[in-house]
Amino acid sequence: MTSKITQANKQTVWKFWNELESAETSQITTVIQKYVSDDIVWIGPSPINRLEGAQEIYEKFWEPLLSAFSDLKRDSFIFFGGPSNGKKDGSEDGQEWVGGLGYFNGTFENDWLTIPASGKATQIRWSEFCRLEEGKIKEIHILLDVPDVMRQAGYPVLPPDKGAIGVWNPPNARDGVLLDEQDDSESLESMQLIRAMIYDGLNSFDQDELKSMGMADFFRDDLQWYGPSGIGTCLSLREFEDLHQKPWLVAFPDRQVQDLDSLITEGRYMGGTGWAGVIATHSGPYLDTPASNNTVRIDGIDIWAREGNQLTENWVFVDMIALFDQFGVDLFARMHNRINS
Repeated sequence: MTSKITQANKQTVWKFWNELESAETSQITTVIQKYVSDDIVWIGPSPINRLEGAQEIYEKFWEPLLSAFSDLKRDSFIFFGGPSNGKKDGSEDGQEWVGGLGYFNGTFENDWLTIPASGKATQIRWSEFCRLEEGKIKEIHILLDVPDVMRQAGYPVLPPDKGAIGVWNPPNARDGVLLDEQDDSESLESMQLIRAMIYDGLNSFDQDELKSMGMADFFRDDLQWYGPSGIGTCLSLREFEDLHQKPWLVAFPDRQVQDLDSLITEGRYMGGTGWAGVIATHSGPYLDTPASNNTVRIDGIDIWAREGNQLTENWVFVDMIALFDQFGVDLFARMHNRINS
């Protein structure tokens, strides 16, 4: 069954998230200090990027977010943990992680990251992974879909999603919050499947035929693929190939998945984080931006669910602001141009 370390770490992170939600703003730093190590490192979306220490995490992430959304509530619809195995060569890194995803729900009352407040109910897609040592959180990786907040505020900075817009569902089985122990044999099967898909599948693209990756072997035909703003949600394997994968591979034909910062599985759920998790050359047009021919690092988080030996659902975060910045395109400047036009 799930190791005692994984269960204890899940309890720690679950309590941490719940106490953050129930705390008064003035208590947030105290809550953070209770659960994190003194040398905590927080890695998040552009333009925030990297923070160190509980005070900086409060001042540069939580305080601005809670000022903008004073009634903010966290809705977690996936939560799981386990030891990481994200190295391409298969060597275990000895790290223990807990991750999840869902929505932050709140009313956009005050500007956030220079995005003008809309005064409307807003859903912020998030995914967060925490690395723990001896019961303390040593590292946090988190992505929020910032361009989607811009879209909801009335200032879209990317072309309309090719897939369904605003669709970001919990797992079909509503079984994603794994507070209890899980079967180790299921977790092992999940790890074998996801490593095969990433390193034997995605990285085998011959820069010509989609079939070279064998994605049809890994994904079920009725795949539900939940992509970030700019891509949208694909409701079948065919839509995934046509609306996301083909345009992505035109833009980044040589992309390769690197060693990941984390890759964990528990039960039928899998997830990983990678800042520079993919390296590629922007050698073709992407969305509305021509090829820059720049080498780019793609920062992202993925969570998958499987049934049997195939993946059935996939939630995907890409830091689009960081990616487009490497193309030479400032998405915040685009937003301000829209505001001022």
